[in-house]
Amino acid sequence: MEIREFPKKDGDLFRQAAALLEECFPHAYSGELARQQMELCLEEGRVSLMAWEEGRLLGFVGAMPQYGVTAWELHPLAVTVARRGEGIGAALVAALEREVAARGCLTLYLGTDDEFFQTSLSQGDLFEDTFEKIQNIRNLARHPYEFYQKQGFQIVGVLPDANGPGKPDIWMAKRVTARDKSRRVTPQDKSRTPL
Repeated sequence: MEIREFPKKDGDLFRQAAALLEECFPHAYSGELARQQMELCLEEGRVSLMAWEEGRLLGFVGAMPQYGVTAWELHPLAVTVARRGEGIGAALVAALEREVAARGCLTLYLGTDDEFFQTSLSQGDLFEDTFEKIQNIRNLARHPYEFYQKQGFQIVGVLPDANGPGKPDIWMAKRVTARDKSRRVTPQDKSRTPL
């Protein structure tokens, strides 16, 4: 298996990637929507990487810069169902981290929706005791948040009812570059900050 940049002008790989999005997210991407998402993933300034083997696309990951370039949103990550559990997703995420870090990223983040009541966060009112519920999250049906935790991401928040009643978006993030602890904001720095 090889991980490399997704070629922007390869029609066959583009079709394979759109089909992969349909396979992995049939509720969100079908037909034209999958093609539109792939076009967005390949826009200038974004990072798109693929895992492939013998001319066949096994997985795909993308990211877009936010907050200038200091935070990047990982979106999407897709690995063909037949090859899951082989480390393809982990390898794609690790390669993506290196790529965005080289572009100035400090934080890589993502939203991982719970649209199908796969976690304990979909039980009850998430506006009540929010932080306690996050701390005590349980995976009820193979939700991918645990995959991301294994890659070093942590839950940093939730957006209750983002996808409908009881269907939150779970926000996860990780630091991808070492933080310079010697550089701290001082009161003098704050007084020099323009308004």
